[in-house]
Amino acid sequence: MNDPTGRALALLSLLQTHRFWSGEELSEKLEVSQRTLRRDVDRLRMLGYQIDASTGTTGGYRLAAGSHLPPLLLDDDEAVVIALGLRSTAATAIDGMGDTSARALAKIEQVLPDRLRRRVTALADNVTQMRWGRPATDPIDPETIALIAQACRDHEQIRFDYRRRDGEEASRLVEPHQLVSAGYRWYLVAWDVRRSDWRTFRVDRLADARLAGVRFDARQIPGGDAGEYVKRSIGQMPQPHEVTAVIALSAEDARAELRWLEVQIEELRGKARKPGHCRLRFRAPEQQWVATLVASAAMMAPLELDPPVEGDGPGSAADVDAVKAHLDTLSTRLTQAVAPTA
Repeated sequence: MNDPTGRALALLSLLQTHRFWSGEELSEKLEVSQRTLRRDVDRLRMLGYQIDASTGTTGGYRLAAGSHLPPLLLDDDEAVVIALGLRSTAATAIDGMGDTSARALAKIEQVLPDRLRRRVTALADNVTQMRWGRPATDPIDPETIALIAQACRDHEQIRFDYRRRDGEEASRLVEPHQLVSAGYRWYLVAWDVRRSDWRTFRVDRLADARLAGVRFDARQIPGGDAGEYVKRSIGQMPQPHEVTAVIALSAEDARAELRWLEVQIEELRGKARKPGHCRLRFRAPEQQWVATLVASAAMMAPLELDPPVEGDGPGSAADVDAVKAHLDTLSTRLTQAVAPTA
């Protein structure tokens, strides 16, 4: 290869694999002498690439992290993946990330070959992202996300001020293990040092996050999966409205048939035990939402609402009566929908 520019790009492509290359291997790949290889390495260093070199029989070259970000050489698939990722990130809840993603995407798409631009456009136009819930009231500081991610990677404790759902604020010291993105929300799964237990924190409710300077040994997240742990934590959060019902499905069948539904499935015990049945617990911020969950479950098997609990809390007569009223309204409308026309 006689073209110095093309040879330098080929050398950069090899070094960006992050493996260690001996001088002999690179010379053979590029079909150049060791002297020419050293000149090409120096040329890349002048362009801002930090390349570590070692001498001797085991010597060679490796691309290292530099003081600033030099130009990168991407293959076709890498360019498409990055462009799609930037399109997705533009809708994130992280403060300022949308504009930053849009600027980076514009730079990449400007230099994409037409064939790759068509691939990116086809994928972006025909794939829709579902983002559950509503956007966070307070945008997330990207520096906070970066600090938490660094602490998770380095196993370093962090301190922060946290605002709970009820508005109470407190200082926390935790061992961060994993960030989880769920729709518009970001959650941190961490071991709470002072409470000696696992906790899930919404990142948009964190303030003044800082490294504590103390390392820790990583623990096993309950269940082994951070995403599933967050899902269970959200499902167990207190809700103002609740009803329970017995459905004509075993607990095992209910878990399979209702896996898409936000509902707690409980075994029937004691005198309430009934073969082929289990209890479902429906909870939601609004009574109409509870009725919607009940109706969805009733599509899979017959069920019967339990009597209300005493008092005026979740599961009280107010909840049960309201849910029944919503179901009566739904039943009337469905009957009208399937009634024969005159």
